[in-house]
Amino acid sequence: MNIDGNICNIFVQKRPGVDNFLKTMSQFYEVVIFTASLSKYADPLMNQMDPSNICTMRLFREHCTYINGVFTKDMSKIGRNMKDAMILDNSPSAYMLQPECAIPIISWYDDPKDRQLFDLIPLFIQLSRIYDCREAITKFVK
Repeated sequence: MNIDGNICNIFVQKRPGVDNFLKTMSQFYEVVIFTASLSKYADPLMNQMDPSNICTMRLFREHCTYINGVFTKDMSKIGRNMKDAMILDNSPSAYMLQPECAIPIISWYDDPKDRQLFDLIPLFIQLSRIYDCREAITKFVK
């Protein structure tokens, strides 16, 4: 990848269960990837991670709102009703504008035994049956 005139090799590991998680979630939701990474890095990566185009929209750093030194993912930018919108993220600052829509997840680096995505599937399926996910998230998820 060319980054500021330098050719860089990028290596990425997938969190265990990510393929299954995305495929399962696409049966219940429109799946949108919203990352604070630059599009020139994240878009080619998503092309490899999601060759079937399960994710219907991609938002990148240029879609984030910069507040107090952090890139925040403003969920209003996805153009969907907030009663149906949820964000799964490891950084509370990323979802600080809509914490009522947030499902926190612990950071992952390289633990091949990580089960977070597998464990979250039943919760997301239950939330898909609720009229306004924000109410359930506020009461039960934090």
